[in-house]
Amino acid sequence: MHCSSPKMVCETKIVAEEHEAIAGTKKDSIIVSSAQMWTSSSPSPSALESKVEKRDQVFIREFERSDHEEVRRIFNEGIMERIPNSAFRGLKQQTRTQFIYALLTVMCYFMTKSFTLTFCAPFILMGARYYYSRKVILNYLDCALHTDMADIEAYYMKPTGSCFWVAVLQGQVVGIVAAQGREDDNTLELRRMSVDSRFRGKGIAKALGRRVLEFAMLNNYSAVVLGTTAVKMAAHKLYESLGFRRVGDTEDYTLPGMTRSLLERLFFQIRYSRYRLQLHEE
Repeated sequence: MHCSSPKMVCETKIVAEEHEAIAGTKKDSIIVSSAQMWTSSSPSPSALESKVEKRDQVFIREFERSDHEEVRRIFNEGIMERIPNSAFRGLKQQTRTQFIYALLTVMCYFMTKSFTLTFCAPFILMGARYYYSRKVILNYLDCALHTDMADIEAYYMKPTGSCFWVAVLQGQVVGIVAAQGREDDNTLELRRMSVDSRFRGKGIAKALGRRVLEFAMLNNYSAVVLGTTAVKMAAHKLYESLGFRRVGDTEDYTLPGMTRSLLERLFFQIRYSRYRLQLHEE
């Protein structure tokens, strides 16, 4: 199995709460870094409320070696959640596959004349989709954990123009995001965004995304790009709220680690969407 590390999918597990573009007004949840914080513009009415507000602030800082275990846990959790999403929710986007499954169910009746087998056919097909979704995504996860996610410092912290950040809430790492510079076209790729499932709905994903945009502007990149296979619309709405525009889709995308066998192609399909945010013209 061959794993190609430079071009991997930006796997995203987020809950998008805000839908304004980055050029719009700044709301309560904004970037909190080691150098600056995005906080509410209205003063806290009391010292007690101020303490609560400070406790709930999210800090975005650069990755440290001690974060590695928590970063891998959050990344692993986000990828594993994609198994049922790809197997079941993703089927809604696959009109051709729906037709093939319906045809196979009809063929089952004409070949067996059994109502029982025909009734069971859709469940067997869904079981096969889950099996192959799990197989493919576990292979992808294994590739990621043996390439860039195995040595974050070497892939993101040491190269000039790249970085990896963690979101910290109450002293705990709750989110991650990476940025990888591409010299060939002077763009910055947003990658590996994921938020701990216990802390979603707090604007953490948006804060991480804004940190990448801030980094891109400080380093004079012409654009920020990303690719995602996210099935849930929340991820796509988040990117749009940050100012990204969808520039293309690949309906039958090949994930790193896929074998492209006949059964794999029959029971696993995934859409790959490309987004771009132009910061300035070349």
